[in-house]
Amino acid sequence: MKPKFNVIARINPQDRTAAPRYYPSVVTNGRVNERELASMIADNSTLTTVDVVAVIEALLQMIPRLLAEGYIVELGQLGSFRTRIRSTGEDSPELVTASNIIKIMPYFVAGKLFKKVLQVASFEKARS
Repeated sequence: MKPKFNVIARINPQDRTAAPRYYPSVVTNGRVNERELASMIADNSTLTTVDVVAVIEALLQMIPRLLAEGYIVELGQLGSFRTRIRSTGEDSPELVTASNIIKIMPYFVAGKLFKKVLQVASFEKARS
């Protein structure tokens, strides 16, 4: 199934008097939860759905824990998870402390195969 897109109008925030421009906007085909994903994986492997759910649950517990400990979590050709931070600046390096960190956020970097699969995806316009 090809992913679909709608057309949306956007106004230039720097020139609100300009005519709107039109852009494609991705329309999702729905969501797949971890149990559905586990069932799909089980259908394509020798594992049971219960086994796959256990692995997914372990990943959901371990990835955030490892990120919080400062690790990059590499998942082969899928990609890797790392963290990035939002912080405030100071006038000198000596004034910078951990309290300057406002927010820590997960960041996914797609692997080569992951990117390749997405690059060849073709879209079709959704019916209005």
